[in-house]
Amino acid sequence: MSTIAIIGAGPGMGLAIARTFGSRGFDVALIARTKDRLDGLVEQLGTEGITAAGFAADVLDRPSLTAALEAARARFGSIDVLEYSPAPHSPVPGFTQAVPSEATVENLQPQIEYTFYGAVEAARAVLPAMREAGAGTLLFTTGGGSIDPVPMLGNVNAAGGALRNWVLNLNKELAGSGVYAGHVAINVWIGQGGPEGFPTATPEQIAPLYWELHEARDRAEAVFNA
Repeated sequence: MSTIAIIGAGPGMGLAIARTFGSRGFDVALIARTKDRLDGLVEQLGTEGITAAGFAADVLDRPSLTAALEAARARFGSIDVLEYSPAPHSPVPGFTQAVPSEATVENLQPQIEYTFYGAVEAARAVLPAMREAGAGTLLFTTGGGSIDPVPMLGNVNAAGGALRNWVLNLNKELAGSGVYAGHVAINVWIGQGGPEGFPTATPEQIAPLYWELHEARDRAEAVFNA
């Protein structure tokens, strides 16, 4: 049985991705900060016939993230797919939005710690076993601003752009190893409550793209547009 580990698991995209892979025979390791929320998701997936388990960790606490991934591997035997898409919890110390001309080390660092460094740590935790097995998929999510940045999100997009660059380069490095790395840029507002006039999509509409990348492995990047 194959296993997907979803970092940043919640009732939106995380649950939709879990269902997408779980309905195709995957076990699901859910990683997020709040154990009670994880327990609820595990129970919900269980009623749908999907085997899942929750592992509490904070991407800003990198030892806890590594420990959660190790626990998931011990529980399921392997991690065959890693998906990284944590949504900022509230409050995150130091999280602010800044236009490019107002970006500072102080308002960039939290974004980079959360978006980029957490992803690097997660990959380092699972990549050695994937390389040894000669198989595995690493999927990382950003907003559309990582490709076409928006001034009001200057510091946010800079962190996403750093992650995107690293993922594309990682996929080049892994060529021929059996391990694939892919970047997903979601260029819509997910769910309800977005800015007026901004395109929207449901998690259920977006999640199949992750399976498509995992299966096809024919491109290092996919952009979801409305």
